[in-house]
This record gives sequence, structure tokens and C-alpha cells, in this order.
Amino acid sequence: MSTDTVLVEELPIPRSMDTPEAAAFTELIDIGNLIETQALGTDALTLPARQLLSDYQAQEDHPVRIFVARADGRIVGTGHLSWQPEDDATVTWAEVEVLPQYRRRGIGTALLDHLTTLALASGRPTLQAAVIHSRPGGGERVEAPTGFGWLSDADPGVRFLLARGYRLEQVARISALPLPVDPELLAAKRAAAQAAAGDDYRIVGWTGPTPADRVDDLVTLMARMSTDIPTAALETTDEQWDAARLARVDDLLAATGRTRLTVAAEHVPTGRLAGHNVLVLPRDRSRPVIQEDTLVLSEHRGHRLGMLLKVANLQRLAELSPSSTLVTTFNAEENRHMLDVNEAVGFAPIGYEGCWQLTP
Repeated sequence: MSTDTVLVEELPIPRSMDTPEAAAFTELIDIGNLIETQALGTDALTLPARQLLSDYQAQEDHPVRIFVARADGRIVGTGHLSWQPEDDATVTWAEVEVLPQYRRRGIGTALLDHLTTLALASGRPTLQAAVIHSRPGGGERVEAPTGFGWLSDADPGVRFLLARGYRLEQVARISALPLPVDPELLAAKRAAAQAAAGDDYRIVGWTGPTPADRVDDLVTLMARMSTDIPTAALETTDEQWDAARLARVDDLLAATGRTRLTVAAEHVPTGRLAGHNVLVLPRDRSRPVIQEDTLVLSEHRGHRLGMLLKVANLQRLAELSPSSTLVTTFNAEENRHMLDVNEAVGFAPIGYEGCWQLTP
């Protein structure tokens, strides 16, 4: 099969899972889940189409278009084209996946060429991709230019992107924490971190939507997540957050049965939030909890607040969802401070994500 015979088709995002379009959308999600599971050797990151549909529908904050390639009467390859909604955004994420038995037939190339054409026409010509990779034996190392982390060129996704001129900019470690964590360990880590932080900081927390008196500070923290975390040489655009956007996130989680646990470090002298940590519990409590944001504002670092926030939320998780069995998280390999925190409470690597870039 050559690229000339591959038909790339855009899929509409279904209005609901009860519409005819939902079948193809489910097939697209299932392919992504299958490929990630094969790369990692675990289904810890898989999410059901019914939950993900609401995320795809959130076009105001996370615009995305989806594409498929078909063969033998089924979907065999998928493409995602996404971008930030900010007017000054210059980056497009273009990511493709092809079922293993249909690779090396030009399907991935056809999908990526189609996405690239659309990206260049959009005025967001810098292409990026975040791809979960395996680490098979026998390959050469592809080192991240940050000096931290590597991938193997024996992985088919690594070979595919290198052949198309993409540059590996960053490697993120995917880690998992088996639950429960020894409560004595958490208590000791929290006591030591609070002692280092001193009386100028105290932990506050809430479940679900953000309390009205914390909205302004959380908006600031969410915006700083796009400026204060390691991004290597990846081109970035500052995210714009306001109370309305935060409310949409709260509404989205509630509508899909997910529960957000938030803890924050309050700077007592000012009453403002200096950092936060977010865990998201799925509707199905037998599935892994997702560790989302952990951020300490740069002006408040050096007080062990990262450890304090991490441990405090794990303690809340143990109280509110004792049946949860696993927490997953992603961290840049150069973010050694946060990796140290994670390792100290029991997180261990389960895989790696490559962050790739192609500049015009």
C-alpha cells in the first residue's frame, strides 16, 4: 500500500455516545489505548471513550480535530491535530498512531502529511508531538538534549519521527505509585516537610469545585503551570486562565463523574496560595488515580513545599478513596527535584514519553 492509496478521513466529534458517530470515535480511542498498553506493558493509562468524549467536546479550551485511515473495512490509523486557543499560539500538536500489523504501508506518513498540511495553513507551523515509547533492546540511544533521559531507536515511533525530521527535545518519565502507601511514612515525610516550611505556610484543601475565595489564586497557579515547569527547547505559549475557564474545568470533571482533590500551600503572612497539588479520581474507583498539577511558585521554592503538598494529598486520597490502588504521573526527566519527591514516597517508572518538535 502506498501513500497515494491511503484515504485520510476527518471524524466528527460525537454529540453523545448515543449517536451513530460514536462507534468510530470509540474505535479511535480503542486504538490509542491498545498502542499505549503495548508500549508500556500495562493498561494503567487507558481511559474509556465515554469519559474522553467530554474532553474532546471541550473545544473552547482544548481545540482538537481527529482523523482516521481505514483498511480492510476498519480503522487502522488515527491522527490528532490540536492547538492552544490563545491568539498568539504558534504550535500545533500533530500525533498519529497505526496498528502494528498495518505499519510500514505508508499509513502513518499519509496521516502525518495531512496533519502537517493543515498545521502549516493554520498559522501555527511549529509541529510538536508527545508520544509514549517502548524501550526495546538492541537499539541505539537517542539522548534528550537536556542531558536527562533517552529513548531507543529500536522503537518504531522513534524511527518514524526521526525519519521525518523531528527532533527529540525532552523525555518525560511516566511513574506509578502502588496504593496504599505506608501511613507512617507519609506522616513522617509530612512532619519533616512542614518543619522545613515553618509557620509561614499551612496546608488547605478541598474536594471538587474550587471555593470562591480560592479562585483568583488558583487561576494564577494554573497559568503559571505553562511558564514555571521545565519545557526544554520546546516552543511554548503562555496559557490564559480566568475564573470562567476554571469553572469549565470543574463542570467537565463533575459531568463525567471524576472527582478532583486539591491541596494548596497557603502563605500565611499574605493569605495567598504559594503552590498546589491535584489528584483526579475516576468514576470507576478501581482504575488508577491521575496525578495532575504539582506546582510551587518560583518565588516560594526552597521550603520543601513540593513534598508537603504531595504527601498531604496522598493522605487525603487514603481517607477519601481507600479502595484506590494506583496513582500515575508524568514528570520531565530534568525535573530532578520533583522526581526525588516522587521516589521518596514510592513512585517508580513504568514508561517514557518523548516530546518532539519540528520547526519550519
